Amino acid sequence: MTAVLVAAGAFLMTLIGGFVAQRTGDRRHLVLGFAAGLMLGVVVFDLLPEALHQAPGEVHGVPQALLMFAAGFLTIHVVERAVAIHRGHEGEYAEHTHGHGHGHAHDTGRQGVGLTAALALVGHSVMDGFAIGAAFQAGTTVGTVVAIAVVAHDFADGFNTYTITRLYGNNRRRALTLLAADALAPVSGAAITLAFTIPEHLLGLYLGFFSGFLLYLATSDILPEAHSPHPSRSTLLCTLAGVGFMWLVIGLAV
Repeated sequence: MTAVLVAAGAFLMTLIGGFVAQRTGDRRHLVLGFAAGLMLGVVVFDLLPEALHQAPGEVHGVPQALLMFAAGFLTIHVVERAVAIHRGHEGEYAEHTHGHGHGHAHDTGRQGVGLTAALALVGHSVMDGFAIGAAFQAGTTVGTVVAIAVVAHDFADGFNTYTITRLYGNNRRRALTLLAADALAPVSGAAITLAFTIPEHLLGLYLGFFSGFLLYLATSDILPEAHSPHPSRSTLLCTLAGVGFMWLVIGLAV
């Protein structure tokens, strides 16, 4: 039940992220920079070491956990590139549209892209909750640090769910509905793990996969987004602070 209670924290953080998205200030880049630092810290200092401990077997000289780490990173990379290519082709087709009916169709297509992206974030939040539950099965220390990283990350999730939905022409009501779904998703994911216990070896493989997934989000999504509007020293310092904070938390918890 601890995992579900922690996931409730992710629920609140997601809603806060969406709330902030409606009132975007000039400090968002600092929050995202710190969140990325937390994610990097939890991957390097806790998830990967735990994954290697629980799944130490090797395949062709490489630990299985590290192979899953690479698989997690590449999986989300392929998915995001596929979405980007799809969007690029939509842009090409849009240039060739003519007439009154096509404008409405294009708007509907844009809204669909926004919904697809937002639903992908909701699905990702379900996995966040599952990760919290799985991590608590691995141990209280792992569960705690994963929970901190996920809860911090869910601020960005809530922010992005609302922002992306609105950016592609969807109305406020639809954006708030998706925000609510995104907030409930981690609680659902954590609740799923109450139904069964994950074998230690599979848990190690999953933690390795999730490490790659988390590292990709931190380095390819959140950090570039944090630095694009404000390539400032303060954003970098917040990222370093996030990494240092996770080092401190894990050191105290051991």
